[in-house]
Amino acid sequence: MTQTPSKINPESLSKRIFKTATEVSGPLLFVDLKGKAGVSYGEIARIKLPSGEERSGQILEVSRDLAVVQLFEGTSGMDVDQTTIQFIGETMKLPVSNDLLGRIFSGRGEPIDGQPPIIPDDELPISGSPINPYARQYPREFIQTGISTLDGLFTLIRGQKLPIFSASGLPHNEVAAQIARQAAVLGREEDFAVVFAAMGITAEEAQFFRNEFEKSGALDRVVLFLNLADDPAIERIITPRLALTAAEYLAFECDMHLLVILTDMTNYAESLREIGAAREEVPGRRGYPGYLYSDLASIYERAGRIKGRKGTITQMPILSMPNDDMTHPVPDLSGYITEGQVLLDRGLHRRGIYPPINVGPSLSRLMKEGIGKGLTRRDHKELADQLYYAYARGIDLRNLVAVVGEESLTEEDHRFLQFADEFEGKFINQGRDENRNIFESLDIGWDLLKNFPNPRRELKRISEKIIDFFHPNNRDSNKNYDSRDI
Repeated sequence: MTQTPSKINPESLSKRIFKTATEVSGPLLFVDLKGKAGVSYGEIARIKLPSGEERSGQILEVSRDLAVVQLFEGTSGMDVDQTTIQFIGETMKLPVSNDLLGRIFSGRGEPIDGQPPIIPDDELPISGSPINPYARQYPREFIQTGISTLDGLFTLIRGQKLPIFSASGLPHNEVAAQIARQAAVLGREEDFAVVFAAMGITAEEAQFFRNEFEKSGALDRVVLFLNLADDPAIERIITPRLALTAAEYLAFECDMHLLVILTDMTNYAESLREIGAAREEVPGRRGYPGYLYSDLASIYERAGRIKGRKGTITQMPILSMPNDDMTHPVPDLSGYITEGQVLLDRGLHRRGIYPPINVGPSLSRLMKEGIGKGLTRRDHKELADQLYYAYARGIDLRNLVAVVGEESLTEEDHRFLQFADEFEGKFINQGRDENRNIFESLDIGWDLLKNFPNPRRELKRISEKIIDFFHPNNRDSNKNYDSRDI
């Protein structure tokens, strides 16, 4: 991350040096500007302590007479009477080039992989540039994650924002790492990369992500940003913006397709709450600032496609729900901004099913735009509808059996009950390193439907034409069948 001034000459910089710090509050430093104009919101500040130590910060709030600076390194040991503050006249920027790929950075954008700094082709403001709604292109086409439940039932589309809702103790880190390793575009050979930003994670989790990408060889196409739990709160605020700035450069300047994974957005929101408390803001829901919705939107809405540009940015934010509560402000507001959600379930996890994706409340609102003939396979939509229906009916019957027992069930009911068990064991459940392509996932779904002896009567969500062509009973005799038929 660069903080080097380029537009302010040395004489002007000398006039932007202050020794008028008035107060320290948590990570915030308050500076009396003495009525001097020209200091702006978001500007970078250099702070020099009497000991000679230098720290850096960013202006969080500014008025004619007061600037509030949040320090990246914290305010411990500061003497306001002896501290010098210099405003450098620039907002935070990220050096960017193709060399970002395969690199590991701190939450502040500094290399932590033992390699030299990036030699930049450009330096871009981390706030990004809003995409003109007229220039936005509707999300299309399929991104394969290698996870059957995602690819088959809640398909991820290029340009989409599809969050994963998790909770404490669930394997969202493992799911995130698996998606980052396996994600690929289907069909033509195209440049595809992953930008992975982790916020507020432990050192053990950071080492897990590094090891996962390095041992699998996926690191060559990953840009990794790691913000640790003991790093300053302000660093967690800028980490996702650094990641998205890198993604925007690679997508819209280098014509690449980017998948951006942000974990954990709840840690990000907690940092916003901490900063709001230090600024003595009037709190909103559960103590979060009132602008939480617009702040999250400023991150999520940086996904998308632009007319006339080949590259795309797709987002998968991951957030944990305190007390497994979907009405918590972070998942609740995220659901309004994004196009669906994938919910991890504690009950499935306890039964050893991985990934423990709860099919019922999960959905992808843009799935229909990226599946079907010419995109995945022409039976995809109808098969997904049938699997969802059969599993939902099986779950309902499972709940009924818990009350009245199995004796009251019909033979057809028993088939749906059996289907629910096999669906969880064979379709949802898969290995942590198992990478299934979409055709394998669809074929597994069809194989599960073999248990219904009267497919034309019992498979009500699939047309007879599709059943005649794709059903396993007909597949072997159909010389034209190809598992990759699209």
